[in-house]
Amino acid sequence: MASLLITGGTVLLPNMAVSQTDVLIDQDSGSIVKIGSDLTADKTLQASNSLVTPGFVNGHSHVPMALLRGYADDKPLDRWLEEDIWPAESEMTPDDVHIGAKIGLLEMIKTGTTGFADMYFHVPEIVDAVDQAGVRALLGHGIVTTGKEDEDALADVENSLNFAREYNGAAGGRVSTAFMPHSLVTVGSEYLEEFVPQVREADIPIHYHANETLNEVTPIVKDHGVRPLNYAKDHGMLEPQDFVAHGVHVDEHEIKLLAEAGTSVIHCPASNMKLASGMAPIQRMRDAGIEIGLGTDGAAANNDLSLLDEGRDAAMLGKIAADDAGAVPAEMVVQMMTQGGASALNFHSGEIKEGEPADLAVIDLEKPHLTPWHDLVSHLAYAAVGSDVRHTICDGQILMRDREVLTLDERSIVEQAQQTADSLISRI
Repeated sequence: MASLLITGGTVLLPNMAVSQTDVLIDQDSGSIVKIGSDLTADKTLQASNSLVTPGFVNGHSHVPMALLRGYADDKPLDRWLEEDIWPAESEMTPDDVHIGAKIGLLEMIKTGTTGFADMYFHVPEIVDAVDQAGVRALLGHGIVTTGKEDEDALADVENSLNFAREYNGAAGGRVSTAFMPHSLVTVGSEYLEEFVPQVREADIPIHYHANETLNEVTPIVKDHGVRPLNYAKDHGMLEPQDFVAHGVHVDEHEIKLLAEAGTSVIHCPASNMKLASGMAPIQRMRDAGIEIGLGTDGAAANNDLSLLDEGRDAAMLGKIAADDAGAVPAEMVVQMMTQGGASALNFHSGEIKEGEPADLAVIDLEKPHLTPWHDLVSHLAYAAVGSDVRHTICDGQILMRDREVLTLDERSIVEQAQQTADSLISRI
């Protein structure tokens, strides 16, 4: 086997303890072979004075939206979408999406993210970017039927299902897929009734925005007489393989529904704060047994794609939401950044264990803001930032070594992204 040894570092173990040990990787299988000392390999990756963690998992994003970073800020969600984002996205070409995906993936690799879920359009272009970047992804075509003629709406839904069937297993198995209605209020019930049974027959997971704002709750209650997640359950959209984004305005009954169904929730605290969507009851959901992952949402609503930033936001906002300084503690935050997101997306990663995928990030601890080393889990949750990531490894392959991305041409992509964004804005 071709082997890689990450050596000299402090390793974050699944129980949140840390140990000075080495990690041996089989690069052919992309898995961790052994954790220990006195190990040898074909190649080594130095991790001295560094913390080796599971790679971070971004459970909900719209990565090509990186082209719209800073384009429209300081508005509530509905106005922001209708006045700025949707008009801009209507002008985006496949080439725009491709370069937008690349600049977003470059940012994620440089901040230690090894896997992500993404809902967008022109999704084959995102698959190609993922293939080049070397990361792991769960992808889907986002469906919106409201405001469309029946023929166009039907084509949108069929596109999502066909993409999920065709591209599952792409990029050497690093791409998985899902059926992705945008939300319960932007996709007509008649389409859910027709297509969700087909999705279930094909054993495809479902991902959608749920209860992000009160404007996603009130219409469901008014038109259907039930809360949104009751409505989702009635349409067969609450299953263990499914995961929803946001879950801000959920009541106790909906929390119970999620827990009983085994459906995961992806928490997007930065987006929820910036768009004034509200504070998700993350501690209550975790106490109920719901698996929680973290997501950045799109870079136009965040405005970055760093899971380390998202983790700190989750901890701080979680304490305010619960009115309890002990809520959403550091260990919980790190678990959401890694194993929680991996579990929601069914990545089988998120922990440094023998036999598990070698998706790893190495954090440089020789920084003033990370000194002293009283508690490295605390540092991950409260002090570390994306630029502290030294190396990024996915599927056993080195994507970034000593801050140099090896799979993408950083300078060229940055230049192309600026030119593409300028061109896009000129067309709106």
